[in-house]
Amino acid sequence: MSRVPGLLGRLGAGLTRMGERLDERRAEADAEAGLDPVIVDPVPPVSVQGPPPRKPPAATTAPEPSGEPSGELEPADEHAPEHVPPPPTYAPAVSARPDPVDAVPWSMRVAAAVGWRLLVLAGSIYVLTQIISAVSLVVLAFVAALLITALLQPTVARLKRMGLPRGLATALTAISGFVIMGLVGWFVVWQVMDNLDDLSSKVRAGIEELKRWALNSPFHVTEDQINQIAKNLSDTIGANTNEITTAGLQGVTVLVEVLTGILLAMFSTLFLLYDGPKIWQWVLNLVPEAARPGVAGAGPKAWRTLTAYVRGTVIVALIDAICIGIGIYFLGVPMAVPLAVFIFLFAFIPLVGAVVSGALAVVVALVTDGVFNALMVLLVVLAVQQIEGHVLQPFILGRAVRVHPLAVVLSVAAGGLVGGIGGAVVAVPLVAVTNTVVGYLRKYSRENALRSAQAIEGAPPVAVVPAVTADRE
Repeated sequence: MSRVPGLLGRLGAGLTRMGERLDERRAEADAEAGLDPVIVDPVPPVSVQGPPPRKPPAATTAPEPSGEPSGELEPADEHAPEHVPPPPTYAPAVSARPDPVDAVPWSMRVAAAVGWRLLVLAGSIYVLTQIISAVSLVVLAFVAALLITALLQPTVARLKRMGLPRGLATALTAISGFVIMGLVGWFVVWQVMDNLDDLSSKVRAGIEELKRWALNSPFHVTEDQINQIAKNLSDTIGANTNEITTAGLQGVTVLVEVLTGILLAMFSTLFLLYDGPKIWQWVLNLVPEAARPGVAGAGPKAWRTLTAYVRGTVIVALIDAICIGIGIYFLGVPMAVPLAVFIFLFAFIPLVGAVVSGALAVVVALVTDGVFNALMVLLVVLAVQQIEGHVLQPFILGRAVRVHPLAVVLSVAAGGLVGGIGGAVVAVPLVAVTNTVVGYLRKYSRENALRSAQAIEGAPPVAVVPAVTADRE
């Protein structure tokens, strides 16, 4: 039994040395991981010589603090963060997987972002066109009312400046405008119906003259070929009698729709002339408050652009109709006045309308007065159109509604596909107004950014010309 205390003493010393080595290795690992080493008070060696002597009871007074460790572990702080040991050095290194977004090239991410935005925009435009097609009668009537209002509103303003009340000025302007347009329409119909018999006889004579010219022409056209063409045309008309009858019935429906649209346009024009400012204020209240100042400034500029376009187009169309009408009148073409009115109306369709109305005048001259007279009418139409394109439009319309010819052609084609003739008429003023609004909002955003930068830097404000007065430059 005398050897047992010695063995226990050596075992305790070995355990003590093993604990010290473990503490040293933990300190080295913490140093490599950048952590603060944890200092653990050394554990006193365990004595196995016998039971320790009994100590007297501690005094009730607290022991005085000393710089040496007491040998007893103090309780750990409850709020101290728990120590997480690092992985062992022999553990294999595992590389972190990259973010999938970082694996996609930057150019592809930009293309994808632009692509889905374009898809959303295309879908929105498609839905909008479907809605417009469903209520095309109401939309075209309201747009026509806007165009008529833009034409008549300066007259209302002039009458108000003369001292007339707003209601009386609106009534006089609207009634006189509608009466003038109605008289023009009645005059055209009267001229066509009055000259219909004479025109049909001249058309038959013109067809006979064209037949003789084709027989004597160097194209070697025979009379049998001409008769065969006439027979095929007659058979086609006879075989499609049902379709022609159906088209006539549809024409009645179209006539009812046109009359309904005219009534809607008249009522809309009256309200726009009388309560235009209140209607615009109501529209502004629908706009979010953050965007309201910009929209409030863009509205008057858009209206001035629309007014300049309508007034300039009316003046240019009137000059075209007068000049071409005088030319075909002196050339002896029948129905010169109705043709001049058609030229005036078709002039509201830029580029395309001038070609169609000029071709109509040439065809009438060809079937009534022969090839030579048709060539003379063609020269008159081309001369007037050249003067219009190079002198009248730049001088009258000016910069307010300047739109590139390619944009004009594309907008007229798109408007014709969506809304027919009405869509072709309103396409160009819509593009012109959109161009004005976008330009104003871009300039307004730059001015706001400049003012915000000056406010942040604390610099004195620089005088910036408001974008509202940009049209006076």
